[in-house]
Amino acid sequence: MSQWSQVQQLEIKFLEQVDQFYDDNFPMEIRHLLAQWIESQDWEAAANNEAMAMILLQNLIIQVDDQLDRVSQEKNLLLIHNLKRVRKLLQGKYHGNPMHIAVIISNCLREERRILAAASMPVQGPLEKSLQNSVVSERQRNVEHKVSAIKNSAQMTDQDVKYLEDLQEEFDFRYKTIQSLEQNDKNSTLIKQEMLALQSMLNSLDYKRKEVLSKIGRVIHEIDMLMSNMLTEELLDWKRRQQIACIGGPLHGGLDQLQNCFTLLAESLFQVRRQLEKLDELLTRLTYDGDPIPVQRPQLLEKVNFLLYNLFRNSFIVERQPCMPTHPQRPMVLKTLIQFTVKLRLLIKLPELNYQIRVKATIDNNRRFVLCGTHVKAMNMDESANGSLSVEFRHLQPKEMKTSSGSKGNEGPHMVTEELHSISFETQVCLYGLTINLETSSLPVVMISNVSQLPNAWASIIWYNLSTNDPQNLSFFNNPPAATLSQLLEVLSWQFSSYVGRGLNSEQLNMLAEKLMGQQVSYNDYQLSWAKFCKEHLPGKSFTFWVWLEAILDLIKKHILPLWIDGYVMGFVSKEKERILLKDKTPGTFLLRFSESNLGGITFTWVDQLENGDVTFHSVEPYNKGRLAALPFADILRDYKVIMADNVPENPLKYLYPDIPKDKAFGKHYSSQPNEASKPSDGGGKGYVPSVFIPVSKILNDSTEPHSPSDLLPMSPSVYAVLREHLSPTAIETAVSCKLSCS
Repeated sequence: MSQWSQVQQLEIKFLEQVDQFYDDNFPMEIRHLLAQWIESQDWEAAANNEAMAMILLQNLIIQVDDQLDRVSQEKNLLLIHNLKRVRKLLQGKYHGNPMHIAVIISNCLREERRILAAASMPVQGPLEKSLQNSVVSERQRNVEHKVSAIKNSAQMTDQDVKYLEDLQEEFDFRYKTIQSLEQNDKNSTLIKQEMLALQSMLNSLDYKRKEVLSKIGRVIHEIDMLMSNMLTEELLDWKRRQQIACIGGPLHGGLDQLQNCFTLLAESLFQVRRQLEKLDELLTRLTYDGDPIPVQRPQLLEKVNFLLYNLFRNSFIVERQPCMPTHPQRPMVLKTLIQFTVKLRLLIKLPELNYQIRVKATIDNNRRFVLCGTHVKAMNMDESANGSLSVEFRHLQPKEMKTSSGSKGNEGPHMVTEELHSISFETQVCLYGLTINLETSSLPVVMISNVSQLPNAWASIIWYNLSTNDPQNLSFFNNPPAATLSQLLEVLSWQFSSYVGRGLNSEQLNMLAEKLMGQQVSYNDYQLSWAKFCKEHLPGKSFTFWVWLEAILDLIKKHILPLWIDGYVMGFVSKEKERILLKDKTPGTFLLRFSESNLGGITFTWVDQLENGDVTFHSVEPYNKGRLAALPFADILRDYKVIMADNVPENPLKYLYPDIPKDKAFGKHYSSQPNEASKPSDGGGKGYVPSVFIPVSKILNDSTEPHSPSDLLPMSPSVYAVLREHLSPTAIETAVSCKLSCS
């Protein structure tokens, strides 16, 4: 079943998450129509290879053309229209930057895998529960309702101001008419009645002015309360969700809704500001004793300007945190002299601001690093698919400055991966007579000078964003706080779901918990220190817990990814637990687990039964990335042989735990069918014996211990077949034993 087919079977709450990251950058229609083709391409590799990305983009356009031909024959007008629009988008937007579409599609596929992994988990973790709190959802609805009500109130007040203006014009006309009469005419009874009417009209004007000012005051108060409470909380919640998403958590949404709220409030405030300007205009034409406008208007205008300043300052946000395109799953880790991207947005989307706001990017002011590349750009509404007012820096590079001695501060592999920095951004908005200076900063970033520092740098990013809501605590690691183990385990599961497409289940997480804290029954409230996570070596080992885990992630990603995604790698299980699981199983049942003693190693253990009925277990030396680069792991499982004393080689692996036939589990992952034994052809020197490498272990009858590295020997099945024609199994065993003893 394709990944897209699995996505379509998800519950509605997960489908809503999928819907959030499909937009005009990569329309869902294309994902649906080209599901199998899209999943069969290596978009992640193309994201780092422009030539490959260009080929994939051209092939994608060809696929769209094929679909367009098909739907044209079916006369599906709506789909024809959408596909033409998509084709135009692909050709126009990505032709000059094909790696961008590769990054987008790669991210979408990865998010799908993360959501599928989350859906397969029986229980949500504490962090994810907090992000999906029903109280938060209710507040979001309340904010949108209140913003809409405020907008309506401001528009109604516009009508009141217009009525006041009409009333004053009528008063002004009648008053000037009386003033133009001769003095004798002014003493007439009719004129006296008119003067009384004017006084009554002036009273109405006074009442209406007070009423309009009162309504304006209420609108301002409503905006003030909304900004001070619910809207601020909404923005802080979004920023927290962004932090969690950066370390592998659920995709954060809701920014378009926030933009709508900020924009409507800004429009309402500018509308109120125009109403106050209109009142000032009316004041210059008519004033009187007790006039409320000169008393109340300055205070109201000052409050409106204050709210606009705060609204704009809060609306200037980092939409996408700094990230190297070469490591999309490791944001906020930046390598010197390597380009990174970062995107900013102004949540107040006004057409008057398009291309009028120039943003400058700088790095923190300790003068140790500088930013190279284009660091000043204008915000616009054209580059974003949703038309947001944003700017994306794509060519920034951090450069480490030389010290007075001519060297660099922490050059080379010893650069401190706990030292935090921030990328700062500043701009100025000039609109309707207001000048507002805006500043914002990225979440803390870690600078590295060598990719070997990336794992520890990423550990720092995880720990920071797990432990604090503070977006700018650059001294965090001077005294890093402990983390709740239950939350840390949830984040560790996210590392697997976001990076290798499948999260960890409760049994796997329990094993990690035991590795971190020992044999303790409950760990929900256990506090784990930063040192124990990333700095102290595991008991009896020469590496830390995080280094061990990161090596496993790398192993999965590069060598056993399909097997991991299918759920066939139990992985995190102790030697003691694996024997408990296997002891009552059919002989030949095996499971796959990660090595606890070797970095980035995977091994398999199978159960066997001796002639006396006793159960025995065999584990092979762990396979590391060096061996797996030469021979796919699925092929190893298929071809693996053991040589028992006085016996011929045979494959002991029959059933994947608990009882899945081996070929049923791994058959689709075999790289090729095993070659049949054959002899050299009659062509003499032109013919060769076809061969494949197979791993062979020699096991003595009374041996139940894991075997040494030298017990593994590559042997061609065809070579073994030729040997069997001339030698007995005992002679072959003797020859193998001699070879092993000499190596």
